[in-house]
Amino acid sequence: MELEMKDELGSTVERLAAAAGLLEQAVERLAQRQNDFAMDAEASIGRIVATVERQREAELEEKLAAAEAQIAELKAAAASVPAEVTHGRKTLPVSMANLLAKQGVTVDTMEAGAVDAALVSLSVEQRIAVKAQLMRSGLLA
Repeated sequence: MELEMKDELGSTVERLAAAAGLLEQAVERLAQRQNDFAMDAEASIGRIVATVERQREAELEEKLAAAEAQIAELKAAAASVPAEVTHGRKTLPVSMANLLAKQGVTVDTMEAGAVDAALVSLSVEQRIAVKAQLMRSGLLA
């Protein structure tokens, strides 16, 4: 009886040892699988971040191109004003220079009498505004 119990106990210990070995192998496989999963997740996150950054860079490049085009357009518009109208001065507004040019007065040959004669067709408020602009720009004393 005692011998049978020792045999059963021995076989039970052997089965338990085999089960423990299998459990150790299972734990190792699970740890390896978890590491593989973490590496895949990091790679996926990296690809997602790169995609988002490329899209953002593309948007910023489009905005930059639009801003550069607008700047070029504004520079071209500013260059279209003849130099003799503004005489190289940038303190006189372009609309004021154009208004004077329509009346036959150029900025480089400005005289008080010529300005008064040119502004006769304007209302009193417009004459005052034009003269104030000319005085602010230093073209009329």
